[in-house]
Amino acid sequence: MRGPNPSSNHPTLQLLEKCKTLENLKKVHAHMITTGLILHTYPLSRILLISSTIAFTHALSIFNQIPNPTIFLYNTLISSLANHKFHTHIAFSLYSRVLTHTTLKPNSFTFPSLFKACGSQPWCRHGGALHTHVLKFLEPASDPFVQAALLNYYAKCGKVGACRYLFSQLRNPDVASWNSILSAYVHNSGVVCKDVSLSLEVLNLFIRMQKSLVKANEVTLVALISACAELGALSQGAWAHVYVLKHNLKLNHFVGTALIDMYSKCGCLDLAYQLFDQMPHRDTLCYNAMIGGFAIHGCGHQALDLFKKMTLQGLAPDDVTLIVTMCGCSHVGLVDEGCEVFDSMKEVYGIERKLEHYGCLVDLLGRAGRLREAEERILNMPLKPNAVLWRSLLGSARVHGNLEIGEVSIRHLIQLEPETSGNYVLWSNMYASVNRWDDVKRVRKLMKDHGVNKLPGSSLVEIGGAMHEFLTGDKTHPCSKEIYLKLEEMSKRLHEYGHKPRTLEVLFDIEEEEKEDALSYHSERLAIAFALIASHPCAPIRISKNLRVCGDCHTSSKLISKIYEREIIVRDRNRFHHFKEGACSCSDYW
Repeated sequence: MRGPNPSSNHPTLQLLEKCKTLENLKKVHAHMITTGLILHTYPLSRILLISSTIAFTHALSIFNQIPNPTIFLYNTLISSLANHKFHTHIAFSLYSRVLTHTTLKPNSFTFPSLFKACGSQPWCRHGGALHTHVLKFLEPASDPFVQAALLNYYAKCGKVGACRYLFSQLRNPDVASWNSILSAYVHNSGVVCKDVSLSLEVLNLFIRMQKSLVKANEVTLVALISACAELGALSQGAWAHVYVLKHNLKLNHFVGTALIDMYSKCGCLDLAYQLFDQMPHRDTLCYNAMIGGFAIHGCGHQALDLFKKMTLQGLAPDDVTLIVTMCGCSHVGLVDEGCEVFDSMKEVYGIERKLEHYGCLVDLLGRAGRLREAEERILNMPLKPNAVLWRSLLGSARVHGNLEIGEVSIRHLIQLEPETSGNYVLWSNMYASVNRWDDVKRVRKLMKDHGVNKLPGSSLVEIGGAMHEFLTGDKTHPCSKEIYLKLEEMSKRLHEYGHKPRTLEVLFDIEEEEKEDALSYHSERLAIAFALIASHPCAPIRISKNLRVCGDCHTSSKLISKIYEREIIVRDRNRFHHFKEGACSCSDYW
């Protein structure tokens, strides 16, 4: 390289920046060669960067002609190629050349783009090795840009523990680092099962962020609103909505979609649709959130109508659109319409069917009692059925009393997930519903032999902006004494209204009176009792539960809504239940 580097104001470089085609790029490249401009590092880096976005083969051709490329030039090309998912392998190939070079070694500008590439499959597994290279080559290894890239990588790969450790090492995290840690907690709160502690930590971290005086942006608010949606925390979610407006943040389609999802999951479907209707630009993600909101609230007809409206407006549905639309059909028994959506996937929209779509179809057919057809669909599908499909069929077989199909389902389930408690509970309840107590005993013994413990029921209720969590039989709440006195009152009034507890699904080896007590202490019943004590008598009671509402709690909640003249909104694992004046929005179809 010769002499001082020309500045970015050089006429040839300005012409280079305007290149959009390979033909024009080659002309500028030829001019740079004839004028000697190509011999300078900065112009060379610019043509590498621009040519990599137009024709990466041309960029590689230029790079391979450089006698001794510096680490700066390596970094320029690696960064550009790593940002393109189809060229990531070439970026790693160039990185390997750096590692084998006799004099060059990676620096703090080498790693950030590679970690970004490692945030998606199939490159995620290489991030750990890359981290060891950071420790090996960088002294000190705490460069803020590299640390931020590492944080973002572990966040995308779902390694919350590593992510939190790295975050704690940052002295003054910027908004990007805060967003990475917040997103890590949000994205992993529902990966395996609903973990409210992760969503609660998002709220705690946001408070810390405010105290640090780092100004939140739209990405921050999407994470915060998403956590509120998972928790069913309406007050906090509404506060976040006000924060967006008050601080003049953009109500873009990402923030808008998060808000629609939050209001839907907090039981405020009208507010969700009002916001959806006011959105100036609605993309597929926005429609997915609203259709999904209609689906979980049991408004299948509205979900289907919105899906049709979306397609008529020329918006292409994606695989999620079809999942939420089929779920909406399933919750209200629109079997033919749901099957039509399934059949149209590949033929009309060119979308390949995934396990999730087959799961919706099996659920749709199973709820309608078409168990044999659902079983045939599973057996004849081109993909290998997973546990979700067989569990859905087992649940339908239990509801419809089909032991034959139920036992077929459970055999597959135990093979796929021998340690999942929900499988054994469904199996046991299926036998209990037909009074086959010897088989119930056998299933319970099998659970004990395999060391399988039933996942405890957990319910969250929001009172005055604070979240209160209850487990089944919980006595840890500060108002526990008052809650259990209220439970006694509720049980007495339920009996007066002729309620007879459904004890078939409770453990068979305890007395009938104890079974009734066991039902009374379910987590949502405790949450309702506390809400009746602590909330305003006209306010709706909003509860979020980690498991499916059991039959007895569903029946008793209907009666409680009538006895105490309170609207009770329960979000269980599958859908919403709006209990009001002795009835439920699901029409007992859940």
